[in-house]
Amino acid sequence: MNMGGPNNLDEVDVFLKNMFNDKYIISAPQPVRSMIGYIIRKRRLKEATHNYSLLGGMSPIVGQSRRLVKKLSERVDADVYYVMRYTPPFASDIMPKLKEYDAIYAIPLYPHYSSTTTRSSIEDLYHEAYKYGCEAKIKTIESYYDDSLYNQAIVERIKEALKGVNSQEFTLIFSAHGLTQRIVDKGDPYQKHILANVEVAKKELQAQGIEFKSIEVAYQSRLGPMEWLRPYLEDKLAEVVKSNKKVLLYPTSFTLDNSETIGELGIEYREVAKELGFEEYRVAKAPNRHPLFLECLENIYKKMG
Repeated sequence: MNMGGPNNLDEVDVFLKNMFNDKYIISAPQPVRSMIGYIIRKRRLKEATHNYSLLGGMSPIVGQSRRLVKKLSERVDADVYYVMRYTPPFASDIMPKLKEYDAIYAIPLYPHYSSTTTRSSIEDLYHEAYKYGCEAKIKTIESYYDDSLYNQAIVERIKEALKGVNSQEFTLIFSAHGLTQRIVDKGDPYQKHILANVEVAKKELQAQGIEFKSIEVAYQSRLGPMEWLRPYLEDKLAEVVKSNKKVLLYPTSFTLDNSETIGELGIEYREVAKELGFEEYRVAKAPNRHPLFLECLENIYKKMG
């Protein structure tokens, strides 16, 4: 299960409409939520469509999801499907295929728990399962940010991005998807999970003898006038460049590359870094189909069984 992304440019509007109509994204009651969502969607549609056109007319997460499913299918003794929250295939599309199975193992591709991601996707899956009376068959997991194999995969991606150069020349920034401070203040554990994940990853880096000039945490993808988790990535980059002009970003929140990793970090923030005067700006890949991540998912499946 993941948030999903447009399969084509015609689905950009569908993606935005479903996302901003999610009660965990905009907590206002209906019909106010729909009105707010409509306003945001109309303001963002043109820019979002342009951004996806730069990425080949679709979200990278679509292809990454398909390839992950193919690889995972080769490792586990189960049929593997993927479900997206805001674009096809929806839970409503997949559940008719799942209803006859003895057990349904639902693994969120969000390693950190948040009401805006994990809870929203799990509840949507249960909502569809109730229609077929198979909700009791669902087994799931809330988070796995501290999984050893998952963090080993993170470190391997960081090493790939270094391409053999001295890591001590770089500042490493773990860039997490932002969340409004209001949601965190209500008790959402997302930020705690992010910070805990970074600590586990730092220990794995240390165990492998990989040292950076410094290791930082920042938050990207801020939207609207509300206060979001700080430090914002643009502010962190402006701070880092004063002492080091070489930076490597790891997309902490994501298990699969998507518009936020390839488009936002790879294109938009690269321009920001250039304007700030960075000599080197690198972005590591998400785990995607890395063997260690596949092994992590396989182990989660086995433990759930």
